[in-house]
Amino acid sequence: MSEERGKDSLSKMSLSEEQSVRSDSHVSSSVSMKSDCSKGEAPKFSERKPSTNKSVGSDSHVSSSVSVKSDCSKGEAPKFSERKPSTNKRLQYETLDSDVQIHRNHESFKDNLLEIFQDLESKIITFLKNELEKFKKILQKENTQHFVKDFNENRCSTKAAALDLTLHYLREMKQDEAADALEDELLFIRQLKCGLKKKYQCVFEGIAKQGDSTLLNNIYTDLYITQGGSEQVNTEHEVRQIEVASRRHESQEIQVKCTQLFEAPEQDKEIRTVLTKGVAGIGKSVSVQKFVLDWAEGKENQDIRFIFPFPFREINLKEKEKLSLMDLITQFFPETKGLNLTRRNQFKVLFILDGLDECRLPLKFDCNETWRDASSPASLDVLLTNLMKGNLLPSALIWITTRPAAASKIPPDCIDRLTEIRGFSDAQKEEYFKKRFTDQNQAKTIIDHVKKSKSLFIMCHIPVFCWISATVLQNILEEKRNNDVKINQADEISKTPWRSSTEDTPKTLTQMYTHFLRFQIQQSRRKYDGEYAPDVSWDKDAILSLGKLALHQLERNNVIFYDTDLEACGIDVYKASVYSGMCTQIFKEETGITLGTMYCFVHLSIQEFIAALYEHLFLDINKTSVFDHESTEQENKNETLIDFLKTAVDKALESDNGHLDLFLRFLLGLSLQSNRRLLRGLLTQQDDKDQSSKEIVQYIKQKLEGNLPAERSINLFYCLNELNDQTLVKEIQTHLSKGSLSSGDLSPAQWSALVFVLLTSEEELEEFELQKFKKSDECLIRLSAVIKTSRRALLNNCNLTDKSCSALATVLGSDTNLKELNMNNNNLQDSGVKQLCTGLTNIKCELEILRLSCCDMTDEGCSALTSALKSNPSHLRELNLSVNDLGDSGVKNLSDVLMNPQFKLEKLDLSYCSITEEQCVILTSALKSNPSHLRELNLSGNIINNTGVKHLCDVLKDSHCKLERCKISLNRCSITGNRVSS
Repeated sequence: MSEERGKDSLSKMSLSEEQSVRSDSHVSSSVSMKSDCSKGEAPKFSERKPSTNKSVGSDSHVSSSVSVKSDCSKGEAPKFSERKPSTNKRLQYETLDSDVQIHRNHESFKDNLLEIFQDLESKIITFLKNELEKFKKILQKENTQHFVKDFNENRCSTKAAALDLTLHYLREMKQDEAADALEDELLFIRQLKCGLKKKYQCVFEGIAKQGDSTLLNNIYTDLYITQGGSEQVNTEHEVRQIEVASRRHESQEIQVKCTQLFEAPEQDKEIRTVLTKGVAGIGKSVSVQKFVLDWAEGKENQDIRFIFPFPFREINLKEKEKLSLMDLITQFFPETKGLNLTRRNQFKVLFILDGLDECRLPLKFDCNETWRDASSPASLDVLLTNLMKGNLLPSALIWITTRPAAASKIPPDCIDRLTEIRGFSDAQKEEYFKKRFTDQNQAKTIIDHVKKSKSLFIMCHIPVFCWISATVLQNILEEKRNNDVKINQADEISKTPWRSSTEDTPKTLTQMYTHFLRFQIQQSRRKYDGEYAPDVSWDKDAILSLGKLALHQLERNNVIFYDTDLEACGIDVYKASVYSGMCTQIFKEETGITLGTMYCFVHLSIQEFIAALYEHLFLDINKTSVFDHESTEQENKNETLIDFLKTAVDKALESDNGHLDLFLRFLLGLSLQSNRRLLRGLLTQQDDKDQSSKEIVQYIKQKLEGNLPAERSINLFYCLNELNDQTLVKEIQTHLSKGSLSSGDLSPAQWSALVFVLLTSEEELEEFELQKFKKSDECLIRLSAVIKTSRRALLNNCNLTDKSCSALATVLGSDTNLKELNMNNNNLQDSGVKQLCTGLTNIKCELEILRLSCCDMTDEGCSALTSALKSNPSHLRELNLSVNDLGDSGVKNLSDVLMNPQFKLEKLDLSYCSITEEQCVILTSALKSNPSHLRELNLSGNIINNTGVKHLCDVLKDSHCKLERCKISLNRCSITGNRVSS
């Protein structure tokens, strides 16, 4: 059949060729992908429009006929480029001038016409057979890369014609899926992969256009990504979120590999849309870059046909245009011109929308019109909302990345999977430094130094901070080595790399960022002036303008800026590159695919540092703070540094979400003489020998006496650390080492210090035992922030009352590590249990073990407890309510919960709860209706008599019953398992 069809098509081609001989017009050899030829009709080559080299056809006009004198070997496509120039590659002999010779050749041609076409037919059929065999293997995924590469590198008009013929007849045969797959592999996918690989294979750590690039695969370190996370908006400062994340136990969380984002844990669930959260600089965009690069290099996710990464910072530049989705794709990825995605619904296509927090579109999910046509223009907002909702290309996969505060822009019903990038785990931090430095001794020295400062080590969760630390510490290390060499050439430096005084080595965030700024300015001077100077030549006006931009955009919560933002701060956009060059790796200018220009600081923390520096500069110059610069009152003039710092502390404490926390640390750190010396020539030097610093330390300690919330006080201790004051911390450490905390009364400031010490301890708090400190409600309330980070809280036998339960409810309803809560033998009463239940009800609560034995609970407290368990039934595995008088209503309500198939309790202790025979019947009936989870039941100490025992035995006989241990008391006999023993 195929041979007959080939001969039939060849006979039609012969007619076309004969017409070509008589014509002077240039005719393309390729066939349009979108041919409308009717069934059985050969493709009309002459109707094909010229196209680029990324489309199906070729740019050059080539006749469909083949030279009689072709030297192509059998099975090879004729190489037109090797032929001598002719008018239109027809059968002509231009070298012969005489009419006689032309006549003789014509006669010879007529005599040999049959032989010529027999030979021609053989060559064409052989060539087509070979090409079709390759196409088949491509669709069978056999050696795909080799054939695709061969097709693209040795592509000529005849190969293109073979492909066009194949596509034409596949579609005529209604084999559109095979045609699309073949077309994608040979034309679009390879071009797209090549473009994405070129764009994503290199990384500029911290910078866009400046500096040397590094291959991403050489330095990439896997990030810690977890499944789930709260869908509620987290408005806390991102550094606070990092500090909270650093206290989490990795064993409690479900880790997700970046390459497996769209692989559903449950086989029956499909994941279309993934939302990945993470604070600024945590590695979201680098994860996207690695994901795309692995796909482009053929390493991962090859079941995805196309990947289209769209950074929101570039999409913003198109916000006022009306485009179709296909037009948008073509503008960002020109190599896909001619691609028809609507015809490819059966294939996986992934859209990556990177940086939702940078999106300046309104994203009106609730009121935008429904849009389903990928080829019709609409506003960008309409396109994106419909794409995410699944109206537009419903089979497409969507991956959205964002900072936590912007996650709420996407409705929860549009998200199938929520993940969170936590940055580097402690082990990954070390791996990063080891990869970054070829000298492993140098890497170890830097790791050891970073570990000495808890605040620095916590910040290394953020990959950008690892890069900043590596840049600064490597530079200091090299400078010290060079100085040591000059002092003593014979000194064996490698043994003592930090032999010189370490007072200038950064131990705080402010010191690290000050060194970083100074180093980058020196680097830019060395780059542009060609000289190294130990003292920095500061461009104060430029720093002021940059600082103003940093502060004003920080107030608006913006991390990406555009021309208008720069102009508002007095920065000439035409000179923006000067700022980018001056602060080589601090402020960067980016040009997107769409030729729009964006600006940003390398990381939010750098923006906050520059904003804090601007505050100090403003005070130096204007003798008033930026806080009061809009006021015209005379009293604001001649403001002292200490007044300025006190105002900053007060404003930071007024912020519930801690948005000024890191800014305050930098502001206080920059008041130290040691840091101001590094900025000599930029900031004025104080003559009072850090008197202001001493005053502000005392002011902060006074604030700590005011019973502040734990997170507020923790940041103040970080502030004291920036001011090099650790007196309170050392006091508490002394108490802990002597074991004297349980007896002595602590001041509020000392309680706060104790919390800070416990939370920043090198040892993870797997278990918190209140008896080690002080058996009281006050101690529990003071240390609730520590309980929040622990996995197990042992609060039993601690004289606790209902006063403690409110604080515990807050812990249970927060983003906590707590899985086990032991409150046995405390006088909580019903009032305390009710308060505790407000936390148990919260969906964030994932408590697995709850012990409330001997807590003076009655049926009222039990009813509140069971109501809470009904609303949040899926986590609790063990419940101990022994030695409480639960009453009839309490047991009945508990039985109702046990009947819920979502309630997966495995161990229940109701010993000595005054359970009667009637209550036992109700309880066992509940177990009979949902017998598949409970493994252990303790009813000892209750008078349940024979009827209760009989009902219990009926449950034990059930084949679905999973009880492994059941204990009751009947006179002096106990029933254990499925048999009676005395």
